[in-house]
Amino acid sequence: MGTNGGFVSSNLLTMGGNNWERWIALMKSLFGAQEFLELVKNGYEDLGENPTIVQRATFKELKKKDCKTLFYIQHNVHSNHIEKKITRSKVAWDILAKFYEASDNVKQVKLQSLKRKYEFMLMEDGERISDYFSKLLAVVNLMKACGEVVSDQQVDGKIMRSLSSKFDFIVVGIQEAKEVKTLKIEELQSSLEAHEMLAIERG
Repeated sequence: MGTNGGFVSSNLLTMGGNNWERWIALMKSLFGAQEFLELVKNGYEDLGENPTIVQRATFKELKKKDCKTLFYIQHNVHSNHIEKKITRSKVAWDILAKFYEASDNVKQVKLQSLKRKYEFMLMEDGERISDYFSKLLAVVNLMKACGEVVSDQQVDGKIMRSLSSKFDFIVVGIQEAKEVKTLKIEELQSSLEAHEMLAIERG
């Protein structure tokens, strides 16, 4: 990533509505490293009447930092998620947080919907192992964001039960050759992709 005046200038991650948890964590890390996190959370006060030279200088510096912070928020949020006329980073930050940090009840409703999607998800004919893993793990990560605890073993079991039938013999072989209780998701994916690649090469 390039920098400009000590401030990171390249895109990191555009927040489009379905990646709030990842986006907010990334922004907090960025603003924390730049010592702007307190500013974006608490804002800053306008100058009072008859400010001193020191107060004017402090205000100017805070405003400059706030403009940089606001630019970074606006630059990494989809255009239809925040108004461009907003002039302070705290206002933009609060609007996004209020909209996307749902109440516990809303999270529970969302979680139930995600769990149904997870339970009924099946690998489609012609789908690649890498694509199916990505699709399923995206749902798993959203479930975790809603507070659900999902272990590697649960995901492994779900994957092996939901693969297309052409992988049945491979699943049996993995179950016989490996300790499924300690099998990591990455290890399962690597094993399945190796068999998939071999099948493709053999035609």
